[in-house]
Amino acid sequence: MKPDIDPQETQEWLDALEGVLENEGVERAHYLLERLIDKARRSGTYLPHSANTAYVNTIPVTQQARFPGDRAMERRIRSFIRWNAMAMVVQANRVSSELGGHISSFASAATLFDVGFNHFFHARSPSRDGDLVFFQGHSAPGIYARAFLEGRISEEQLYSFRQEVDGGGLSSYPHPWLMPGFWQFPTVSMGLGPLMAIYQARFMRYINDRGIMHTDKRKVWAFMGDGEMDEPEALGAISLAGRERLDNLVFVINCNLQRLDGPVRGNGKIIQELEAMFRGAGWNVIKVVWGGYWDPLLARDKQGLLLKRMEECVDGDYQAYKAKGGAYTREHFFGKYPELADMVATLTDEDIWRLNRGGHDPHKMYAAYAQAVAHSGQPTVVLAKTVKGYGMGVAGEGQNITHSQKKMGEVALKAFRDRFNIPIPDEQLTAMPFYKPPADSPELKYLKERREALGG
Repeated sequence: MKPDIDPQETQEWLDALEGVLENEGVERAHYLLERLIDKARRSGTYLPHSANTAYVNTIPVTQQARFPGDRAMERRIRSFIRWNAMAMVVQANRVSSELGGHISSFASAATLFDVGFNHFFHARSPSRDGDLVFFQGHSAPGIYARAFLEGRISEEQLYSFRQEVDGGGLSSYPHPWLMPGFWQFPTVSMGLGPLMAIYQARFMRYINDRGIMHTDKRKVWAFMGDGEMDEPEALGAISLAGRERLDNLVFVINCNLQRLDGPVRGNGKIIQELEAMFRGAGWNVIKVVWGGYWDPLLARDKQGLLLKRMEECVDGDYQAYKAKGGAYTREHFFGKYPELADMVATLTDEDIWRLNRGGHDPHKMYAAYAQAVAHSGQPTVVLAKTVKGYGMGVAGEGQNITHSQKKMGEVALKAFRDRFNIPIPDEQLTAMPFYKPPADSPELKYLKERREALGG
């Protein structure tokens, strides 16, 4: 950024814009800015278009929809699901290392799915047909783990993850032929989910417009990872969705900054690059970058230094901050500017490490989904920033090994159990038992109540 040669003039323009925003609203401010840009271009000024917005959440705190759930209860349920999903993969790989599976993909995406299951995914009911969900293939263990709590699959089936030859096992990835009545769509090989979701949404709009079937209330949800966006199928039809104005379609991209064999490809920030691609294709883009623990710091950032620092850092930097802890983050992120160091002077290293990413904050994700389902005239993509291997600690949280991580040592298991308050005693820990609370427990009652409210 070039130095400001006339700060007083700059401030006058900013004050004028703030006055318009306060007195005449966002639409008027947007109109004036567009007129200024148009005037500059007509006068011969070269102003290249940028489809990017600032590296902050699209939805400001003042416009967040209120979270209607019991956050503590939902966290408990999500913790049980995290444990069972992790245990399923570890147990399978104790049988044979060839069985594989993915711990860290679901670990990063658990909140994204949890908020959808608890508040948005409608099942078929007498008043409406159900939504359609394309689940990210590598997150299948988490979906099985939730179904286990719901009583839809048994503990024996969890022990048979990826062991289907003798019957009763759970398929590696979503596939309705292999598990009829459980999965709606196959989503692997990677890239098939987003491509099929677009054409599914288009077909549903087609049959609704011709009076064949009423599909206007139904949504098509497609979950995928940022690494999956490398696949040509993943982005190959997004312009079609934009042209057709498929507002029955919601993409949720889990941006954990890692792909199968290393960091996500990109020139700096994958979220910013994906934002530009989807905006250019006519999509409504909702970025969920920072969790609620950042809100007080952003509110105090009167000079814009925190935002500037966020813009300066690239995905590799953010990987290092999560992998190396709070002291490292204090020195290398906040420490670049004395004002930012002072901003966090009263925070402990543990507090700094806990500054969360948006994809792990159910309040932020609920607000994003609520806005996505209410938006009309465009398909919506939610870009949620997460930590790959969230909760795995020394076994691989935020580290590039996590995609292929299949095992966890005793220290990591104990840390995972303690972090998520799983009621398994030390003497049983190495056996990696699955955990399911009693049928009359508040957690399972809440789980079933939330699903019943959405059609079952």
